[in-house]
Amino acid sequence: MHTGEQYHKFILNSPRDQAVRDRFQKIALELLPAGTDMLDFGAGTGIDAKAYAASGHVTFVYEPSEAMRGYLAQYCRDEIDRGTVVTVTSPLACKVQGVTANFAVLNYFADHSSLFEELSRVIHHGGFFLASMLNPYYLGDARYHWWRANVMKLMRSGHYAVPSESGIHRFAPRVVARSAAPHFRLERLIPRGFGTATHLYMFLLFRRA
Repeated sequence: MHTGEQYHKFILNSPRDQAVRDRFQKIALELLPAGTDMLDFGAGTGIDAKAYAASGHVTFVYEPSEAMRGYLAQYCRDEIDRGTVVTVTSPLACKVQGVTANFAVLNYFADHSSLFEELSRVIHHGGFFLASMLNPYYLGDARYHWWRANVMKLMRSGHYAVPSESGIHRFAPRVVARSAAPHFRLERLIPRGFGTATHLYMFLLFRRA
């Protein structure tokens, strides 16, 4: 189990993870109209939140892990003092144009229906929810027994869980899209085509109906 500081240093020193983060932030910032507020759901140590705040967006942060919250309070101390990063104990404490959930936050949920229902009360109509999730079709995982043991289940049901302390789930995009309805529709999936076999993460963009 990482402390907040250990996770923070690890993720910032991983070129692969930094490249994923940069792509994710770029998409999120392109979607946000100038000066609009947003929510970073599962904000971790505040790496994304600091970037969003620096781009002129008041960023509400929700993070259930005490260790992550503690380091976020240090890393985003100046932004918190200025009110450009605002910690909340529930997503329902804000109303925003967009919500982001980076680095597999949604993979800790066994089902997303109640989450999407809750987010429908947080995001303005026409706003968006952008999530980065573990790609269940990533062939780099094929070397692991748990991937090979679950590939048929993935094809049949679009969902399986990996027995582990962290309780990670894998989802086909269609399963997440079904959970999002009728509050959200899946507008964009990245990557597509051959990229679905070569990218560890997939980005799902949902639009508030």
